[in-house]
Amino acid sequence: MKIPLVHLAHTRSGDKGDTANVGVIAYDPEDYELLRGALTVEAVKAHFGDLVEGEVERFELPRLHALNFLLHGALGGGGTVSLMTDAQGKVFSTALLRMEIEVPEAVAERAQGRGRTPSNYDPTTPVP
Repeated sequence: MKIPLVHLAHTRSGDKGDTANVGVIAYDPEDYELLRGALTVEAVKAHFGDLVEGEVERFELPRLHALNFLLHGALGGGGTVSLMTDAQGKVFSTALLRMEIEVPEAVAERAQGRGRTPSNYDPTTPVP
């Protein structure tokens, strides 16, 4: 069963030059291993598609039940030179929460309603 990441974790993002930084923190420590398996470098890169021109790096923070991603080449040169609307990469965290991941049915039931999604949420709509 697939559910949006928003039901399993919260996120925070920012920037360093042309690199967006996205932290993902499990609501429940029990879900950390599931997130480690689902949020691979390849899966995150695929989720963002052409928005991330460079490599994606992942760092694991098991004691915090968190993962940190660096999205290189995602900010059009960075906050001081970019003409992007979100040159500091603040929206990348929200965009990652829309990613749908495969989970066991018991996890989906336990996490149901934990995260907040817009009433008009459509998982088939591409990430902005």
